[in-house]
Amino acid sequence: METELLIPREQTAHTLSRRADGRLWLTLGEDASPVVVRRCFPWTAPGRFVSLRDDRNTELALIADPDELDGESRRVLEEALVEAGFVLEVTGVAAIEEEVEIRHWTVTTRQGPRTFQTRLDDWPHALSGGGLLIRDVAGDLYHVSAPERLDAKSRELLWAYVD
Repeated sequence: METELLIPREQTAHTLSRRADGRLWLTLGEDASPVVVRRCFPWTAPGRFVSLRDDRNTELALIADPDELDGESRRVLEEALVEAGFVLEVTGVAAIEEEVEIRHWTVTTRQGPRTFQTRLDDWPHALSGGGLLIRDVAGDLYHVSAPERLDAKSRELLWAYVD
């Protein structure tokens, strides 16, 4: 029996969009398919190495670094990652301190207390489905699902950094 080698097709630009049907769609060249996101390394590099799979669980694309996507595709992917889970859910903010080039965060998450750092020019941003998303310098994602329901101190600290 002969072994067939599968040669990957030429890399084309990945475009992600959320369509009227509410699903995430991947466009590769002229082909478009609905996809779901699967993290390959959820805790060590949750924002990297994201598998995009069709309804038969066949991988259509592997996104090694979302920063290589265009801005809109990256935004759509970040929202899909929040929906897919494996994102740290922030339940309180204890402190945010700024140093040269870095902002230090001390938060409480559903997974326990955490500290992380963001660049001074990286701001939490609002998600279209509600809540805020924060990406730390290591690429970990932190989701604040309902900022208005945080305690008063957390809201005061957080709103100073929301763009």
